[in-house]
Formats: sequence, structure tokens, C-alpha cells
Amino acid sequence: MVLCEPRHLYNILNQHRRVPRLAEPSYLCLLDARTQREYDESHIITARRIEQSPTGEYLVPDSEELGCVRYCVVYDCETSSLDYDYEEEEKEKGSSAENTDSSSICSQNAEEGTAVQYARSFEQFTRHPVLILRGGYKRFSACYHFLRTQKILWMPQQELDNFQPYPVEILPAKLYMGNFKQACDQQIQKDLKIKAQVNISEQPATLFAEGGKYLHISVPDSLEADLFSTFATICHFIDTQLDHGAVLVFSSLGISRSSTVTMAYLMHSCQFSLKRAWHYVLKCKTNMRPHRGFVKQLSDWETQIYGTTITDISEPNY
Repeated sequence: MVLCEPRHLYNILNQHRRVPRLAEPSYLCLLDARTQREYDESHIITARRIEQSPTGEYLVPDSEELGCVRYCVVYDCETSSLDYDYEEEEKEKGSSAENTDSSSICSQNAEEGTAVQYARSFEQFTRHPVLILRGGYKRFSACYHFLRTQKILWMPQQELDNFQPYPVEILPAKLYMGNFKQACDQQIQKDLKIKAQVNISEQPATLFAEGGKYLHISVPDSLEADLFSTFATICHFIDTQLDHGAVLVFSSLGISRSSTVTMAYLMHSCQFSLKRAWHYVLKCKTNMRPHRGFVKQLSDWETQIYGTTITDISEPNY
């Protein structure tokens, strides 16, 4: 079992290839461990409520389904830590409570442990670690109220095909990365509180944020295209605008040009190497892929920032 930050679940929900990944049967199993009343009032989109037997035992979903699912996420009201046996753990470590990382401290609230108790009952069936949402529904819904619903999906395959994913979140409530369609969606701008946009596609877009700022760098998605010479301008623009609200970086498909610029910004402002920025963005958007020309420009940017080349881009992963 592993704790899952709300931002991670948000990005899992909003992965998109040709269709939303939520439409893939083996992609996500999202389970709500709260009461029936709480679930009926509101739950995270696509979540199924965990059922209990008459004797109070948690009913395990289809084990074959769990065996092939990529992400299995469980949440309750507000679990904030894994339910370890704290006293036994301390005896084994021979350390005092004062020196223990707060993330491993057991919650004494029985309700907070519901997600952990349930996850234990079926972690043997999953190929990947069971993810437990840190802060539970309470924290997630406070951050992403627009992903709450009362709706139960009776025909999930058909309904999820039409799900409109949001841009992925790079820096919490600050920096997002998406595609042209998302950049032109007024509701998305409102929900994410987007105050500025960086457009790396050739086509101009309409900014819906009132009083918002807009930077358009028209660059074709070709091996000969030059993004390197614009990195400094883009990074300065993002830095300036983050003081006023969230920023959306986007390109036509949100895969190559936008991810290149996003990595360049992380290298500039977060002191990331190219390798670290690459893996960070890849975790946010699993199908991001700058072409080789942009990878070379990112390597040159790394050399300019740090005075030396840190990341070997000849590796097959780049």
C-alpha cells in the first residue's frame, strides 16, 4: 500500500490518448470506502462504493479485474497516513516517537483507517501497490470540486468515452499542461483558475480569463523548429504570472511542444536536471514525448543553466 497525493489522482483521472484513459477497462479501479449516505451525497467521478457483507466484512471486487488493473485507488473521509502498528514498529526500530517521520504515524481515528483496512483485504490480488488517497475525499474535493459528482455510471464504457479530461497539474494549483482544445474551454479556465496561458502551437487561441495574460510562441512541431531561443522569455513570463494565479502551457496535442517548455521551466525555476524534469513530467502525463530535436535543445538548456551537461540524452529513454 502506498499513499497517493490528491494531485496524483487528479492526473490519473485526466490522462488522455485518443480517448480518455478512464474508458480503458483495465486502467483505474477507484473505490469509495465511506458510508452509503456520504457516497450518495457526492463522490469522485467514476468511483464505486465498497460493499460490505451482512457480517461487516469488506467484499473484494472481482479478483481477475484487480489483477489486471493499472491503478487501484481507495479513499475514505480523510485518511492521512497508513495504518501501521505504531508501537510495534517503534520497538523494531528502537527509536523514539519524536524521531519518527509523521507520515508513518498511525491515526487513532477508526474512521480514518477505513481505506487502509479495506486496501489490506485485497492488496494480494493487485499487480501494483494499492494507492490510498492522502486526506481522503475531504481533501480531494476541496482541491478539485469539479471532479465531484452524484452520478453513478450505469454504462461506464459509453459515458467515459465522452469524458472531457482537464489539463494535467504540474505544480499544485499553479502550473498546468494541456492541449489546444482544453485551452479554449471556458469552464476549464474557470475551474482551474487559469489567469495566464502560454501557447506553443501555431494557431492562436482565445483566452477566457478576464484580465488574463497570454503569450503566443508560434512554433511548428518539426525537427528543425527552434524552441531553445524562447526558453528564457517563456520562463520569465511564467514566473511573473504565477504571482497572480495559475498558468496553462499548451500546444496542439499537449504532448511534444508543451512538455518541452514545461521541462525547460522546471529546469530553470526548480533547479531540476533534464533527467529529473523528464521523469517528473512523465509522471504527470504518461504519453508526453518531445521529439529528438527538442530533446537536444533541452540538453543545451541544461548546459546553459548549469555550465555542464548532466543528463546523457543518448539513452534509449530519451
